[in-house]
Amino acid sequence: MVESNIAKKGLVDFHCHLDLYPDHEKAVLQAELAGIFTLSVTTTPRAWPRNNELAKKTKHVRAALGLHPQLVAEHEAEIAIWDSLLAETRYIGEVGLDAGPRFYKSMDAQKRVFRHVLKRCAEAGDKILSIHSIRTSKLVLDYVEEFLPAGKGKVVLHWFSGTKKEVQRAVKLGCYFSVNSTMLASERNLPIIMEIPMERMLTETDGPFTESFGRPSVPSDVAYAIDSISRLRKKQPTELASIVRTNLKELLTET
Repeated sequence: MVESNIAKKGLVDFHCHLDLYPDHEKAVLQAELAGIFTLSVTTTPRAWPRNNELAKKTKHVRAALGLHPQLVAEHEAEIAIWDSLLAETRYIGEVGLDAGPRFYKSMDAQKRVFRHVLKRCAEAGDKILSIHSIRTSKLVLDYVEEFLPAGKGKVVLHWFSGTKKEVQRAVKLGCYFSVNSTMLASERNLPIIMEIPMERMLTETDGPFTESFGRPSVPSDVAYAIDSISRLRKKQPTELASIVRTNLKELLTET
């Protein structure tokens, strides 16, 4: 990876875990000073109030209310806390399903939680969800179609690894996709990323779970995703950055 030349202010990191950095407050401040539009997703509802407290002081950072599928086995009871906070935010994440080997045993609980999240979001209306779907792309789309009807909310599929047909189905359901540079480093992911319409493309880092230059990625490192996608899609980085900003504005337009 080489240093990106693209101006970073105004870029979009739509999925980052700012509260999991050693200094949460510093991580929020750095995203704000860099001018990166950052969605700070949370893994449990208990983490949201502090995330929101820091984010609401900024122009560029927003906090999402989550219950991560990988933590549902231990934290399913916190769905009651999630319910109590739902009215305070438009942003939901990280939520979804994970059928990886370590988490498949909690799939029944994950399904309960995810169905509940989608139903409550549909009732509330106008929520924006960042959704995890490891080895569960079809089921996630089935649930979105059944429990979050068009006009009741918007979905961003984080680090999507489904098939081309599932990308096409997700597009028909109105979904967006957030793409990071680690995804682009794998040849097997490229045909899937090529299938995503440009008007549904967002960028993310998923920091600190990804790395840039041997250290945990930070929101400004989303510039490398812009560089990689622009090469793949044969566009100038500035043009792609502008497209992503336009997509974010469209996403945030009320349903």
